[in-house]
Amino acid sequence: MQRALLIGSWCMVIVVELLNSAIEVVVDHLWPERDARAGRAKDICSAAVFSAIVLSIAVWLLVLVTP
Repeated sequence: MQRALLIGSWCMVIVVELLNSAIEVVVDHLWPERDARAGRAKDICSAAVFSAIVLSIAVWLLVLVTP
């Protein structure tokens, strides 16, 4: 169970990063010029990646520190 949590948490980070990359490509394609809403969409996607990383670190710490 612990291995599944550890592996799953990092897989979640990879999935969120892939979605972030896909959304950034679409946003860049639809709005080649600078647009505030496009920039905000990219910022939100980056925040999602950061949140996934923080959650993954929390899972790793809980699994590795808990006896």
